[in-house]
Amino acid sequence: MPIVIKADGLALGKGVIIAENYSQASEAAKNMLEGGAFGGAGSTIVIEEYMTGPEMSMLCFTDGKTVVPMVTAQDHKRALDNDMGLNTGGMGAFSPSMQYDSSNDKWLMDNVLLPTVRAMEKEGRPFKGVLYFGLMLTKNGIKVLEYNARFGDPETQVVLPLLETDLVDIMRAISEQKLAELPVVWKNGCAACVVMASGGYPKKYETGLAISGLDDGGQVAGCTVYHAGTKLAEDGQQLLTAGGRVLGVTATAENLPAALEKAYAGVAKIQWENVHYRHDIGQRALQALQ
Repeated sequence: MPIVIKADGLALGKGVIIAENYSQASEAAKNMLEGGAFGGAGSTIVIEEYMTGPEMSMLCFTDGKTVVPMVTAQDHKRALDNDMGLNTGGMGAFSPSMQYDSSNDKWLMDNVLLPTVRAMEKEGRPFKGVLYFGLMLTKNGIKVLEYNARFGDPETQVVLPLLETDLVDIMRAISEQKLAELPVVWKNGCAACVVMASGGYPKKYETGLAISGLDDGGQVAGCTVYHAGTKLAEDGQQLLTAGGRVLGVTATAENLPAALEKAYAGVAKIQWENVHYRHDIGQRALQALQ
């Protein structure tokens, strides 16, 4: 102990319980297997070693032969400040990771990224598209936590704003298996995203609440606002909440503190009843550097 109990199916990023003792582990397993806590996703569970260290996401483009890593990202899974509260689908993110050392690039390519793609091809399941590697920087080295065969949320909100090469050109190169011929270029600087959620998320929350502070295009100056859980009222004018994670407010700047300042300035302009967001996105990484 501690030990990790996970729903084996898709649970919107919430099917993970970190049990500090046997009683918590037993309760988590019972809630999933017998109580239907995560529906069919929890009909089978996985029991895993508990690892500690900063988590990092490395999304990669691949055409089945070549692997091109994107800039790294870190997200914040816990619902409350200081990594307290329940796991969520993500309460914010920043890019690039401040705690990843680029001297690991070759090791990752040789031991994780390329072997994954080659193994899929060997099994008769060649993959083209975006592979998401969820990594943990442990005291015993870099460990793979999870794979996703897609862009990640909210990591994508901070990774793509830093992409200089046209995404359509990359998609075409992937489709034609010519990714090795295309230079993929990234902008200098950092990006930060703060998720604005409904009060009570990831448990019970209200929907249909009126959102104020956005312009006619659903944006605020200085930021890009990604809409995750919104809808228009019947009048076609008023924007309403329609989910747990409602908005992702993202900003870019030359460094992480400046990107965070811009993102939180955007957040301050947006309101609805019982709005909830974390106030410490990126802070632990900045403190670790100090």
